[in-house]
Amino acid sequence: MGEHDRWVARDAARVWHGFTQMACYAENAPVVVERAEGHELIDVDGNRYLDAISSLWVTTLGHRVPELDEAVRAQLERAAHTTLLGNGNRVVVELAEALARVVPVDDPHVLFASDGACAVEQALKIAFQHWRNRGVRGRERFLAFGGAYHGDTIGALSVGDGGFGAEVFEPLRFPVLRAPGFDDPECFPTAVRMVAEHADELAAVIVEPLVQGAAGMRIGPPEGFAALGQACREAGVLLICDEVATGFGRTGTLFASEQCALRPDLLCLGKGLTGGYLPMSATVAAGEVFASFLGPDLSERTFYHGHSYGGNALAAAVALRHLELLEARDVLANVRERSTELRGLLADRIAGLPAVRDVRLAGLMGGVELAGPPGARWGRRVCATAVRHGVLLRPLGDVVVLMPPLTVTSPELHRIVETLRDAVVAVTA
Repeated sequence: MGEHDRWVARDAARVWHGFTQMACYAENAPVVVERAEGHELIDVDGNRYLDAISSLWVTTLGHRVPELDEAVRAQLERAAHTTLLGNGNRVVVELAEALARVVPVDDPHVLFASDGACAVEQALKIAFQHWRNRGVRGRERFLAFGGAYHGDTIGALSVGDGGFGAEVFEPLRFPVLRAPGFDDPECFPTAVRMVAEHADELAAVIVEPLVQGAAGMRIGPPEGFAALGQACREAGVLLICDEVATGFGRTGTLFASEQCALRPDLLCLGKGLTGGYLPMSATVAAGEVFASFLGPDLSERTFYHGHSYGGNALAAAVALRHLELLEARDVLANVRERSTELRGLLADRIAGLPAVRDVRLAGLMGGVELAGPPGARWGRRVCATAVRHGVLLRPLGDVVVLMPPLTVTSPELHRIVETLRDAVVAVTA
C-alpha cells in the first residue's frame, strides 16, 4: 500500500466529509493534501495540483501568502482568541472599521460568525426581530429565489431552494415565498410584483447578487437586481444580500452588489473574507436596522445570538491584512483582465464542444454545463480526469465549476482550459 492509499484508509476510517458519500469516498480517488504553495496543492505523494476551485471558493491570493502568514504569527504574539460576548478585541475593532469603509451598506455594524450559513442565519433572525422590536406584527415571511443556495443550517436551508439533499429536511424547513430562478427571464419582474403584493407580511427579501453560485453559476442582469432593490425600498421591506460567494472581488468588484446598484439592509459575508486562511463570516447591518435593537440593558430588544468563536482574533488579523493586500496589489484589476481572457478561452476552446450545453462566467466565477445523459455523471468524471492531470476541479452536478484564485495568471488559465477541454473530450467521446 502506497503513501496515498495509507492516508486515504486512515481518513476514511475516522473522518466524516461533508457532502460526501463515505461508502464511496476511497473509490473516488480523493486528493490528500500535505502542503500548499502559491496556487498549487501538494499531496502526500508529492504530486502537485493547480487549485482551480480556490479550495471551495475561499482562497483569493493563493496559499502561503507571506504577508498573511505573518499576520497570523503576529497576532499569535498577542492573543489567539477572546470572546466578543460583552467584551471586545482590538484587532476585531480594526477589522470592523476597515469593513465599514468598503461595504455597500449605510452606517454599517458588523456581527461576526464562523461560516457563511451562520451569517445568513444571523441575517434572517435579525430581520425577523427587527420588526418585532419596532412593534410591527405580521412581517414574518421571507421571499427567496428559485435555485437559491444560502447554506445548510435550518434557516439557510429554508430560504434555499432544495437540492444538495435538502429534501430530507423538508419537515424542518419553514415556508417562504419563492420567485423564479435567474434562468427565468421573468424572474425579477415577478419578484418585484411579489414584493409589492406581500409587503405587509414580508420581513425581508434574500438574494445572491449577480450570481447564484451553487445553482451552477446562474447569472442575473444587474438592472433586474436594481429594480428589486427599488421595490424593497418602496415597500419598506428589508433586503438581505448573500455575498458569501461573490464578495471580496470574485466578480470583478469588491462586492457584486456594487454592479447591481444595491445597498442592502443586511449583507452576508464569508468565504474570501480571510483570503481562505481561517473560518470567519460576518453579517453587516445597516444603521437603521441596528438601531432597532438598542434599548435598556438585558431588555427584550437585545439580539440574543452569538457564537463562541465569533470574532476570532486570529481570523480578524488575517482578514484585516487581506483587505489591505486586495487594495495594495490592485487585485480587482487582475480579476477583470483574467476574466476577459478566460471568457475568450472558453468561447474558443470549450463552448463549441458537442458535450457542452452552456458556458457562464462573471468575473472569476465560471461554470461549464455539460449535456450528459441521465446517470452518466459527466461532471464528476470530467473533474476526476482533470485531477489526474494536475488540475483540481469539482462539479455541481453536470456543471464544472471554474473558480481560480483572484491572482491567477494567464498561463494558469490556459492550463486550466486546456486540461478541461481534454477531459471533456476524453469522457464524452
